[in-house]
Amino acid sequence: MKTIQRDRYLKQLIDYSWDGQVKVITGIRRSGKSYLLKEIYKNYLLSIGTPEENIIFISLEEMRFIKYRNPIYLAEYVRKKVIGNGKYYLFVDEIQMSDEVPNPYDENGKRITFYDAINDLKEIENLDVYVTGSNSKMLSKDVLTEFRGRSDEIRMHPLSFSEYYSYVGGDKRNAFEDYAFYGGLPLVLSKPNEKAKMSYLKTLFDELYFKDIVERKRIAHEDVLSDITDWLCSSVGSLTNYSRIANSINSARKRSGKELVSLNTVKSYIDYLDDAFIVHESKRYDVKGSLYLSYPSKYYFEDVGLRNARIGFRQQEMTHIMENIVYNELVSRGYSVDVGVVYKNTKDKNGKSERSQKEIDFIAILGGKKLYVQSAFAIETEDKKDSEYSPLNLTGDSFSKIVVRNDVAKSWYDDNGVLTINVIDFLLGEW
Repeated sequence: MKTIQRDRYLKQLIDYSWDGQVKVITGIRRSGKSYLLKEIYKNYLLSIGTPEENIIFISLEEMRFIKYRNPIYLAEYVRKKVIGNGKYYLFVDEIQMSDEVPNPYDENGKRITFYDAINDLKEIENLDVYVTGSNSKMLSKDVLTEFRGRSDEIRMHPLSFSEYYSYVGGDKRNAFEDYAFYGGLPLVLSKPNEKAKMSYLKTLFDELYFKDIVERKRIAHEDVLSDITDWLCSSVGSLTNYSRIANSINSARKRSGKELVSLNTVKSYIDYLDDAFIVHESKRYDVKGSLYLSYPSKYYFEDVGLRNARIGFRQQEMTHIMENIVYNELVSRGYSVDVGVVYKNTKDKNGKSERSQKEIDFIAILGGKKLYVQSAFAIETEDKKDSEYSPLNLTGDSFSKIVVRNDVAKSWYDDNGVLTINVIDFLLGEW
């Protein structure tokens, strides 16, 4: 049976193994966290000689493990399984299904949670601990926070195009077009036809992600969250701020008085979407001033297929979708990504100096490596070419500069050292 390769995450698990920390796998639901542990990582451990009985797997959403939703029973069960001095591995899946229980020694004391159980088990010298978890009660970010510096995060994303293509194969252009339409959630690949894929994505967004947020945050005005989500879907890659979103929704819905959507509401609801790993904010950064600008920002979706499903697979502007895909590629490779701002000094017709602001789509930083990246679906005029290339020459440094395009077949460097590369080569290659 053909499997999806997630080598980047497997390497992280291997690198973090036996470092004394709890490994917390975070990310949007249905991105493959459980599969990474119980299939990919387990098979790796077996391949290096780990006895299968030394791999303890507990899925708290399965009926056969329901007893161990009690964290006290969970800890007791695992301690009985760890026998002798051999190396043991504990995988706890859907850990947020764990219940809080009274302290059996002090009924009025603080309740016992899975954090207590996992932090206790972490102290067993020959046990390496891994957890996943996310649902309406507790999204993955909270799991990471509660371990307070005693954990490693493996941040998991939907399939990159490289992972997607390694599974589907065939014509790269056709694969890219499908990827841009349906996105990279792994289970999409198992759906038999277009209708099934579209239905799966729409149901996932409405019945899983959206309801998670509504129930978890006890949102009274679900219609406002819906409007904000739709607004973000329609403005991927566009500069925006809370005021603009609020004004747009208030105007479109003819809201007034106490019904007006406030800036704080917009901010809170976008934060909820970000906490659930659905959307991400990319802030503007002054390259030469080395400081962040407070507004406006850009927003990108964790998965373009989910974004497309939310708006009924309309508004398929490949310019913005490709930009979202390029952003996701940089993030999945471990870069922190901001929007770059540079300035150009010119003179008007009267000879008076004036300063104009130019934008670089992405500043991507990973350790000591920095990239400037422009996403340009097509460059059809000299003005468009100037708007994409000229900002890269205003950075005042020698870090790598890349223009990702859909309308070129081969890669080349210009006289200023800027790399022009086809989007498929960018997604599949090294740069």
